[in-house]
Amino acid sequence: MTRQVEAVYENGMLRPLEPLGLDEHQQVTVRIIDSSEDPLRPYLDLAYIESVKKEVDAMDYIPSIEEVRAITSKDPTSWAEAVIADREDRF
Repeated sequence: MTRQVEAVYENGMLRPLEPLGLDEHQQVTVRIIDSSEDPLRPYLDLAYIESVKKEVDAMDYIPSIEEVRAITSKDPTSWAEAVIADREDRF
């Protein structure tokens, strides 16, 4: 059985944040992933993200999600095709 559970490191020991349902003295393998690190970070285009943040910071008005939905619902084009085309241009 393989599953993932969250735990906290306290006083030199890992303390699971939920019951594990294991037998007493059952041996398991523990894999440590520092959740403060973003596991997707290597795949992110950090320069693009920073440029978008600057663009947003420079905006006078940021529409609400409802306004964005209303605007985009009228767009008949395929956003999936636009994303694929953009990726093909970059790679």
